[in-house]
Amino acid sequence: MKTLAAGLLVAGPMLLAAPLAAQDAGAPGVRAEAPELPESTVFDGDYLTVGIGVGYGASYSGSDDYRTFVLPIVQGSLAGVDISPRPAGVALDFIPDPDEGVSFSFGPVIKLNRDRADLDGIKDPVVEAYGELDTAIEVGPSAGVSFPQVLNAFDSLSFSVEAAWDVAGAHDGMSVSPAITYFTPLSRGIAASLSLSTKYIDDDYADYYYSVPATNAALPAADVLPGFQADGGFESAGVNVFMAFDLNGDVTDGGLALIALGGYSRMLGDAKDSPFTSIRGEADQFLGALGIGYTF
Repeated sequence: MKTLAAGLLVAGPMLLAAPLAAQDAGAPGVRAEAPELPESTVFDGDYLTVGIGVGYGASYSGSDDYRTFVLPIVQGSLAGVDISPRPAGVALDFIPDPDEGVSFSFGPVIKLNRDRADLDGIKDPVVEAYGELDTAIEVGPSAGVSFPQVLNAFDSLSFSVEAAWDVAGAHDGMSVSPAITYFTPLSRGIAASLSLSTKYIDDDYADYYYSVPATNAALPAADVLPGFQADGGFESAGVNVFMAFDLNGDVTDGGLALIALGGYSRMLGDAKDSPFTSIRGEADQFLGALGIGYTF
């Protein structure tokens, strides 16, 4: 039977906003009795999950102001190609999963990075005075490996890494995002995962989002932030807890499901030391999201 983890990790990475290290709920270390699931599920072969979610997160990377935002849910497997959501983007996996044993993933990822690209969403007038940034289109490879049956017959432990380069001429930089995810069904109607992740950025990326010019004619002298030159390094590290609740009590047959996500990340390095974070914002970043999806 194809692993349920491939089908039920619907919204964890997708609901993470850019400030979180994309950034899913479980209880690793606790050996619970595995739920009895059928030999075949809706996730065997072609399937598609569509829906919508509402998130609540920082208004920009390093902000202490929060806002709500609406996110689409699109995930599935068509003609042997797995489709996985990302923050404002999608990843494809061209390697078919075996019926049993270790599985691998590899394919392209594309994401929109709109951090500080919409001044209407920035509540801090000082940060707003430093201007609107361009939207970055980030493209690169995504790869991973998943080990099934770690603590029970239906769980899995996955390791993944993505690298992405801006091809739109915004920050002109790159990022690398590794993650570890533990997935398990808690019952026939509840699936959960826990994800740990971090994000590394290069000098161009750091300079674009975290450097601060020494002067700003749009602000009174008392409000001008100290000049700061940001260099690359680890931008953030985080943990996310994800849960899916099937509304008819059976995650294996598709239909409607409620999705909940809670996340925390900590800004690191120059992303934390930048005045946008250290003076006007906060290194601790939180995320919450609720959504509903339909799988067929």
